Amino acid sequence: MPKLTWDQTGKRLYETGTDRGVLFVQTAAGGHEAGVAWNGLQKVTQSPTGGEETALYADNIKYLSLFSNEVFEGTVEAYTYPDEFGECDGSKEAVKGLRIGQQPRKPFSMAYRSYVGNDTVGTAAGYKLHILYNLKASPSERAYETINETPGAITFSWGLTSTPVLIEEEGFQPTSVLEINSLNAPAAAMKALEDKLYGAAEGTSELPTPDEVIALFKTASAG
Repeated sequence: MPKLTWDQTGKRLYETGTDRGVLFVQTAAGGHEAGVAWNGLQKVTQSPTGGEETALYADNIKYLSLFSNEVFEGTVEAYTYPDEFGECDGSKEAVKGLRIGQQPRKPFSMAYRSYVGNDTVGTAAGYKLHILYNLKASPSERAYETINETPGAITFSWGLTSTPVLIEEEGFQPTSVLEINSLNAPAAAMKALEDKLYGAAEGTSELPTPDEVIALFKTASAG
């Protein structure tokens, strides 16, 4: 076997940043409306819970371990949000320019990008696409403060929960999260996925299901 080495030039990887946010509001039929750009996206935090051990004992020893299902939770922070996110945040437009709060919150999905950097080319090394499915946003605190000698912009923040979506591909459980790494994925598959998420040429931004993403990558790998 080859000898292990550490901290080789070009192999000192790290992740940073978030951009290219896309919002997909869920329809009553369970599909999604066309994606819209999420400007001002500042931070997306994934904080999964669950996966906790329940130890079972027999014959005076630890017999086996059972683990609970992992549940997606997180937060999203932004300086602003698309108008379409209003109904996901519990407000509904009565007439243009007038929104009424404390209304039912629509589910949504979203995508965003983070950078993968290394020690030689920085953040130009690559990137990851993150797709979060079937989300619900919780109410957020908003502090409106007088403008003073140290002005700042309001940061909006929402807690996120999710109900996982089914994957028909054999061997996979339902999921709320897809992560695609450009350093490992076929370039053709990355382009096809980004064309769907961002809208190719004059096309409409669409949210692919996990199975559709798998099919894209299988087709690219076969080619």
